[in-house]
Amino acid sequence: MKRYFYTKMRKRWKTKMQPHEIKPDTQLVTIIGVNAQSGLRRRYFNKILKHYSINATAIALNIKEEQFDFVMLNVTKSKVTRVIIESEFAQAVKKYIQDENQSCNIDFIEVKESGILGFCLEDEIKLLFDNPNFMDKNTLEVAKMMKIASYWFDTPFDLDLIPIIL
Repeated sequence: MKRYFYTKMRKRWKTKMQPHEIKPDTQLVTIIGVNAQSGLRRRYFNKILKHYSINATAIALNIKEEQFDFVMLNVTKSKVTRVIIESEFAQAVKKYIQDENQSCNIDFIEVKESGILGFCLEDEIKLLFDNPNFMDKNTLEVAKMMKIASYWFDTPFDLDLIPIIL
């Protein structure tokens, strides 16, 4: 039992970028959420980056709901340019983005000089599957993170990689 636990933990640690691996040229992405540090989006996103040997990592910013407005009001003044939004803030972020015609939940934002741009991937991802009704939550999350990695880091978008990431 003890050996199984350590083997399992060792595999989990190898998928994360360790602090000593972060170099000055490492690209950073922020994930905002209540439990962003232990959330699935961060884990899936970092696994995808590691799979394609991309020198980047997602840094979690754990915030409470009452801190969200302060963070969003100040994100344009910071050095943060790429932010993945956890699902609990997907609706709340809409009031800070330029395009207010977003009808679905915001998955990620980009901070530009002109303001904050929000992107929704759910409809686009569901079109890629033959029958999106059979997609579970985790498959959808991995597909979203693959699409974001493809957009920001030019990684291939390969649906066959989803079982490996899961």
